[in-house]
Amino acid sequence: MTNMKRRDVLRGFGGVAIAGGLAGCMGGGGTDDETETTTTATPTPTPTPTPTPEPETAMLRVAHLSPDAPNVDVYVDDAVALSDVPFGAVSDYLSVPVGTRAVKVTAAGDESTVAFEGDLDVAEATYTVAAVGELAEETFEPLVLEDDVSLPADDTARVRVVHASPDAPAVDVTAGDTVLFDGVAFTESGSVEVPADTYALQVRGDTDSNDGDAVAEFDVELAGGTVYTVFAAGYLTPDDEPADVAFRPVAVVDAGSGGGGLVQRDVSLRAAHLSPDAPNVDVLVDGAVALSDVPFGAVSDYLALTAGSHQVTIRATGAPDTVVFDETLDLAAGAYTAAALGELDSAAENGFAVSLLEDDRSAPADDMARVRVLHASPDAPAVDVTVAGSGDALVDGAGFGDAATVEVPAGEYTLQIRGDTESNDGDVAAEFDVAVEGGRAYTAIALGYLTPDDEPADAAFDLSVVADN
Repeated sequence: MTNMKRRDVLRGFGGVAIAGGLAGCMGGGGTDDETETTTTATPTPTPTPTPTPEPETAMLRVAHLSPDAPNVDVYVDDAVALSDVPFGAVSDYLSVPVGTRAVKVTAAGDESTVAFEGDLDVAEATYTVAAVGELAEETFEPLVLEDDVSLPADDTARVRVVHASPDAPAVDVTAGDTVLFDGVAFTESGSVEVPADTYALQVRGDTDSNDGDAVAEFDVELAGGTVYTVFAAGYLTPDDEPADVAFRPVAVVDAGSGGGGLVQRDVSLRAAHLSPDAPNVDVLVDGAVALSDVPFGAVSDYLALTAGSHQVTIRATGAPDTVVFDETLDLAAGAYTAAALGELDSAAENGFAVSLLEDDRSAPADDMARVRVLHASPDAPAVDVTVAGSGDALVDGAGFGDAATVEVPAGEYTLQIRGDTESNDGDVAAEFDVAVEGGRAYTAIALGYLTPDDEPADAAFDLSVVADN
């Protein structure tokens, strides 16, 4: 167990005074007799020094949770306590004398640019001072929290949630059907004790029934005998804010040695049902249903997973024994689309298969859009994709299952799907109007049957455009 208020006890050692005996010789007149007298000195006790009382101290740490503030330096009583602290960082606990402390927060390396300066009264306790709010809105301020660092039972964890996202409304935090926190507003916090375990937490807009839309989901491992704080930080809608800092949780251990914390979910995986003769499907990840009743043409939202090996299973909805795909996928950090392509018909030229596509979700320039075209029509030949009017070829000779990526100026386009020719002037099989925004990435999927009357399912050729970022 780590005691957050350690004391070193000063012990005084008394000195021992030693007096030596003195021998005197006395001579008697006219006699030869001598008398010897020995005198023993009485020790004079030396007082034991009174231990100097150790000054009372507080334990204090700093969290940088202001999303539009630069890296900062933190001064306590005019001395640098922390330097170059980035957004999202939470320092270790520092020991400071109790009383009134002068605290100053400046831009890193620039003491003249002061974000906050004021006095902080601290008692003999444990504190977190969180820099919250926004510089642009002049709401930057320290949020002082007193931390309960007493340890819970060995099979129990205590977790505190602090709402530090300046553009987010009051939130509920749930774990499955269990409501952990109800209606926590900006700068508010709450604590709860739960059995040690790994939890999938959902941050939801506050509702009376705690079933609002989840704005964020993350896994947190909570070890027994350990105290945690989870800060909800960043912007819920960063595109509308002065800094591109997306909403994210920041988890730290306050006390205890159980470890744990956020389970890093650095893989984004979505599923695309692009097999025109396949029924609605369920998608399972590691044995648990992740997506249910997915129809042809649907592209799911991204699921957040940890990097590593995951068992992915696709089965017919309502018929769990009808499994069309069951394989282990090794996923490094990144974003992926698992596209179910082809036909279930065993005699089909392009049989059913799952293609794992790596997605580039980075933003292009503000005036450009990135478009990836995926050929997923099992009866269509290789195609060219051209722009009506200009005749510019965006995609040249893409066969079934191929994907090609191009960047274009943001705007509106009429795209023409043509049979592949060397001069990209083949007959137009279909035209589609597409609008793309600057700074966005898209996947355009050519799906369905080019000649549905001759195929096992009435799924007409279409172009589906989905946003990747």
